[in-house]
Amino acid sequence: MCGIMGYVGSQSCSTMIYDGLKRLEYRGYDSAGIVVLGDSEIEVAKSVGKLFHLEDQLGRLSTKAKMGMGHTRWATHGAPSFENAHPHTHDGFALIHNGIIENYQALKIRLLEAGTVFASETDTEVILHLIHREYAKDNSLDKAVMRVIPMLEGAFAFAVMTAKEPGVFYVVKNSSPLVLGCGKTENFFASDALALLPHTQEMIFMEDGEIAKITADAIELRDFAGNPLQAERKKLPKLDSTAEKNGFRHFMLKEIHEQPSVIRTTLEKAFSLSGTLKLQDSVLGLSKFSLEKIKRIHIVGCGTAYLAGSLGRYFLEKWAHIPVTVELASEFRYRTPYLDNETLVIAMTQSGETLDTLASVKFAKQAGCPIYSICNVPFSSIPRTSDATFYMNAGPEVGVASTKAFVAMVLDLFLFTLDFGQRRGHISQEELEKQRSYLQRLPALAEQALQQESAIEQVAQRYFTATNSLFIGRGNSFAIAMEGALKLKEISYIHAEGYAGGELKHGPIALVDRHIPIVALAPRDSHYEKMLSNIEEVRARGGQVIGVGSKDDTRLAALCQDVLACPQIEQEDLQSILSVIPLQLFAYSIAVLRGTDVDQPRNLAKSVTVE
Repeated sequence: MCGIMGYVGSQSCSTMIYDGLKRLEYRGYDSAGIVVLGDSEIEVAKSVGKLFHLEDQLGRLSTKAKMGMGHTRWATHGAPSFENAHPHTHDGFALIHNGIIENYQALKIRLLEAGTVFASETDTEVILHLIHREYAKDNSLDKAVMRVIPMLEGAFAFAVMTAKEPGVFYVVKNSSPLVLGCGKTENFFASDALALLPHTQEMIFMEDGEIAKITADAIELRDFAGNPLQAERKKLPKLDSTAEKNGFRHFMLKEIHEQPSVIRTTLEKAFSLSGTLKLQDSVLGLSKFSLEKIKRIHIVGCGTAYLAGSLGRYFLEKWAHIPVTVELASEFRYRTPYLDNETLVIAMTQSGETLDTLASVKFAKQAGCPIYSICNVPFSSIPRTSDATFYMNAGPEVGVASTKAFVAMVLDLFLFTLDFGQRRGHISQEELEKQRSYLQRLPALAEQALQQESAIEQVAQRYFTATNSLFIGRGNSFAIAMEGALKLKEISYIHAEGYAGGELKHGPIALVDRHIPIVALAPRDSHYEKMLSNIEEVRARGGQVIGVGSKDDTRLAALCQDVLACPQIEQEDLQSILSVIPLQLFAYSIAVLRGTDVDQPRNLAKSVTVE
């Protein structure tokens, strides 16, 4: 989850590293720091809180320093504090780390017994002192790192430097992400390529069990046994302007407004218009599987990705006639699901680095399962581990609370379903063309949904002081209710829960009174009449109902205090994509009114790379 960036070369580096950390803010953090090698000594600046506090400390660092590294910390072991902030330093050594050292307590006890004095509560400092101790044996940082790695248990990515060997970094990857940037007479490393793209497009994506020795002139890669490896370089596209706010107040609002474009781009890439209408295998990649052998599908993901996967179950069972389970990756990897080579596992992930999802993929792969992923970040760990990947093409999503990536995941799952169903003989060419006609209308309808922003802001004015809320929906709208509740709690810190409308009377209705807003999704679909009945139940108990449905739905309006208007499409699977947009705007407006940090909500990170 932590953000990492390092540089060695011919340029002054402290400001460069700071700018790189700013590009990694989305990962979530509560403290930050930078270390540089000045005139033969380590210089450090650290702060607690947002990065602008660290910017005030940069004057403490030498402007002549041409080697350094920075870190944004998301607290795991030890509270957010100056002492626990990275980099950790000792006797001319400096180290930064992403991940968790699971056996750090046993290692720390051994070091304490040997007289080591610790300055922090972190597991990271254990690595630093182990390397320092091993270095003293033969004055070789290389050998010290190699001896320490087998002592460590857990998922980690760390980088170490010392004034005693200037100009050299050692970076180590085991589960947590690390990417190397290749320049001319300069080289870089980071936890995400986004931090490096202003400086280079040539990248090396490290794999688990790899060590890199980095100098200004070279990158040498080897495995944990010391065997040299051939580094495969990838050329990434230039930095996308969508990583900037472009006049919007927040990244989240900009990303909500990008959704029509994301839908349009996805459809243009997915469909071939030459000859018979078909979905592009070069985009979806289903030809890599023996589809006739697949008997069941497991969809795994975390957070918003899991909720997008929940919609995939509705799509696939309806259109492709195959049993589907949807599971939280953090649960899937620790139970004993039935897995074999006839079970397709679909991994849902925006970042491609979510640790629980990656572990689930590896677990399923060991069981012989074919792996398919839907991901937004090229060359990330999960696509590299998958047999085929459908890339979202949503562009960088900086806001921690996912919006355009959710819509992209749902759309991609629907397109996957169409291709899968047609290849298995359940969807005719005529039906495919009919579905494409619906899909073609989506971008314009999404734009219409965004035109309700001002009206939704006015509704938000009446509810932003609430402390609890319920979201209800049926069928596809049940998953959208859960996603709407998640968005509200993530960025406004209001307790919100999503329920199936039919479950109200099985517990949640006990919460209903005049103080709790109930957001009820009631599109004109096959569940419409049942949803109106659920709203009647809430209304009879004094609940304040905010309906989400058609602007001209007089029946819905008569039952609700307020209505968030949403364009309607008769294809109810695609209605899900439209229905989520008013909920995104509602959550955003509530958060702005409450004065929270919309793009970087407290305690959250965009890419969760620890358990």
